[in-house]
This record gives sequence, C-alpha cells and structure tokens, in this order.
Amino acid sequence: MKILMLSSTFPYPPIEGKAQMRTYSFIKYLNQRHDLTFVTQISDKVQEEDIASLKQQLDKCVIFADVNQEASSPGFLQKAKNLGVFFQQGTPPRFLSHYSGELQQYLDQSVESGDFDLLICEGNNNEIYIRPQWKEQLPTVIHIHRSVSGVYQHQVETQSTESGLRNQINLPLLRRYEKQYCGKFSAIITANKTEQNILKKLNLETPIKVVPNGLDLMVFPKRTSNSGGQRIVFVGAMDKPGNIDAARFFSLEVFPKIRQRYPETILELVGIRPVPQVLELGEYPGINVTGQVPSIIEYLHWATVCVIPIRKSMGTKIRTLQTLATGTPLVASDYGLEGLLVDGTGVPLSAMRANEVDEYLYAIGRLFEQPKLREKLSVNGRALIEKEYTWERMGELYEKILLDIHNNSE
Repeated sequence: MKILMLSSTFPYPPIEGKAQMRTYSFIKYLNQRHDLTFVTQISDKVQEEDIASLKQQLDKCVIFADVNQEASSPGFLQKAKNLGVFFQQGTPPRFLSHYSGELQQYLDQSVESGDFDLLICEGNNNEIYIRPQWKEQLPTVIHIHRSVSGVYQHQVETQSTESGLRNQINLPLLRRYEKQYCGKFSAIITANKTEQNILKKLNLETPIKVVPNGLDLMVFPKRTSNSGGQRIVFVGAMDKPGNIDAARFFSLEVFPKIRQRYPETILELVGIRPVPQVLELGEYPGINVTGQVPSIIEYLHWATVCVIPIRKSMGTKIRTLQTLATGTPLVASDYGLEGLLVDGTGVPLSAMRANEVDEYLYAIGRLFEQPKLREKLSVNGRALIEKEYTWERMGELYEKILLDIHNNSE
C-alpha cells in the first residue's frame, strides 16, 4: 500500500514518551513493508542529529516547522476567551494554536493527487488537518493514543488535579469535540480496551480497533538470575500526579511496615524530574530518590521486587511491560496491571496483584522469602512479553487492521 501518515509529534528518539515510542515502532514496521510517506513537525527542542537519523531510516520523510501561537502563561481573561472559542468552534484552543497552514496545503495536495491508498492520523492533536470529505476519497484512520475526554473524565473522577471545576465545565465540550472529529475517519485504533470503551460511550458509528503497546526485547533483556535480598524499586516519571501519589502511598504507608518485618529493606524511587513531594521521601530510612538515571534496566535487574502501586491512572503501562520483560518479580495494583492477563484461573502467574497495604505486605513478603516463586514470576513474565507484547507482534496486528480497512473500501 501507499500510505500517508501524519504525526505532529516528532517520534525520534523513541525514548521521550509512550506516544513517541508507539508511533516510531509502527512507522518502522510499516516502512519495511509498504510505500510510506511520513509527515511530521519539529520544535526548537528537536536535535539536528535526531532529524538526520530519522531521515536515514525512512525513505520518505517530510518535515515542517512547529507552530506555537499559544501564550506562554495565559491569564484569567485569556483562559476565559479560550473557553469561549472552545464552546463556539468545538476544537480545544491548544490544538488550534499549533495549526500550520503550510502543512495543511501539503496534505490537501497529497490527498487530491490520488497517489495514496490510505491516510493515518497519529494522535488526536493532528485531526485538525483532516477534512471530513477525505474519507470518501481514501480510507482515513485515526490512531488515538489517549482519549481527551477520557483523560478529563478520569481527572474528575479521581480528583487528580486542582482544576476540578474547569475540568467539569470542559468535559461535555470535549465529549462533543471527540465525537465530532472521530466522525471524520473510516476507522479508529486505540492502545487498550479502556480507551476503546470510553470512545464507545460516545455512540460513534466509526469502528474502533485495539492494538496494545509493545516492547523491544533487545532493549530490555531478561536478567540472568533472581538473587535474594530485600531490594524494592519503583520506576516512573516523578513529576506525574499518579506517580507522585503512588510513591508517597508506598513510601509512607507500605514501606514502614515492610521495614518492621525486614529491617534491611531498601526502596529506590527511580525516575526523572522528582518534585519536592517525592524528594522529601529520601529523608526516610531505607529510601533513596535517584532522579534521572542512565539506565532503568540496571535498577530492574538489581531489584528483588519491582512495585507499581499506581492508584490514579488508565491504560496499559509501558513500565509494566518493561518489568515483566526483564524478568523482575512484579507486585502491582489493578491500575498497574490493567489490560494484562497475569493471574487467574488457567493463566500462568506472571505478577502478584495488590491494592491495599496488607496485600502489598503479603505479596512482597512471599517474594522475599520464596526463591521458587520469584523464579516462577520471572520466567512467566518474560514469556508473556515474548509471546504477546513485542513491537513485531503489534506491528503485525496494526498492519492487518490497515489492510482490512483498505480492502473493505475497494
């Protein structure tokens, strides 16, 4: 197929975030098997060597400069004006502020030429460039990494931000917006069933498919042994509200009780940009806040147990896949294990589930004391990723959906 793919987020290097990693992995897979033209934008933060590297990997890469008309710190009147624009036009101002007329002209000419068999829009922030009539000319697919209305709904329900009232006002507008832009596409692809169910509640006529996140096993090798000890690690960006809550919950409510039973236990909080609420945890006995580290793999290989005590989040976590791939025994919450079959009847036990303090104490205690259980989780966790969650496997699934959409349009 001749595929036109649009992503206003520059996807290289694929280490800056889940969306970049996901976009890059699918670009790489499709470019090897199809005639792919990739269209993207770059901000001032993108390095020249990264641009050159991406161009070397892709046969056809078209790059435009990013546009940012957004005020750096809008005051109350500007925010009120933005809300009025949102209410009248239906599109969030933060998306419109990055609109590029030059990029739009390129896309208009590309679609009008009739040279392409399929158009892919990577991420909902690119939907502003897609014209409703295009899906009559060729199949148009939007790849939604995160539902904008779903994010706000989750924040309202969990009270995970201080913008509660504004979120409640914006939520019905975002639902209207999401339903409107989804209608411009022939099909929708999401990363997990949570996102799929959120979109289904909008009563869309557009079919919604799921392609989960994957992992590069070469980057995350399995550790060679499951040594004993009493070492715990929690990995995550330490400025994200969900991770801040998880780090404080585990450090202040769970870890002291673990230290009562196992006084030599060490907890490493590993992740970039630790905020003061996380940094202060390093003052407690046995806890170390690392900040950014050269490689999280070293910490996963070092740990006796990895914990993901998330209480405010949605969707399958890349870090969960990373932990399982390295063979590190994992104890995680329902949120941390969302979308993964790791336990239950007829399912090989690949991780231990905990949500309450006593459940963490029980699971971590068993793993400290039972080498065979650690080995079981290590082997089963790696096997699960190898079988179900490699980027190669996800690329095959992604490609099959695209081929079905294209074939059904003929």
